Amino acid sequence: MRLALLCALWLGGVAYWIHWVGERDQAAPADAVIVLGAAAYDAVPSPVFKARIEHGLDLFRSGLADKLIFTGGYGGGGARFAESQVARRYAMRAGVPEDAILIESISQTTYQNLFEARRLMQENGLQRAIVVSDPLHMARALRLCRGLGIDALGSPTPTTRFRSFRTRWEFLAREVYFFHRDLFVKPN
Repeated sequence: MRLALLCALWLGGVAYWIHWVGERDQAAPADAVIVLGAAAYDAVPSPVFKARIEHGLDLFRSGLADKLIFTGGYGGGGARFAESQVARRYAMRAGVPEDAILIESISQTTYQNLFEARRLMQENGLQRAIVVSDPLHMARALRLCRGLGIDALGSPTPTTRFRSFRTRWEFLAREVYFFHRDLFVKPN
């Protein structure tokens, strides 16, 4: 009984921490804004990805960074475009100069997104980044950044497609799982 109570308290604490990190916007001057990939449907970003792209554009336009880094490879089902290519196209149509955009198109996971973003940062002499993702994803993204040696600030999207109790609960439960998995298994 005592062990079950301790486990419940621990899981509740982890869930609270994930939620708390996702509510903080640390956006401040940096060299780049890293927008983490999400699904794209052919040449159109999913609603989740569109919210991330839009927030990254807002940060870029506000002058907090001179570069945008879009991450994300090719989704399943024989996608014609990588997520990052879809994001670059979206940003250029919104008036962002092509030379302000860096992309990688091979990643499939959050860890890979950030690993490839770090490579782009190193190749381009960029030191600090603002990471953009969904609020409940931010704690894991920042934790992975620390592990990869990326000097990162978190800026969660101000809106999220995960609004209902059910969708927020499912996302939070998934992030609690990944928190514990990453303690024992190196992310890939």
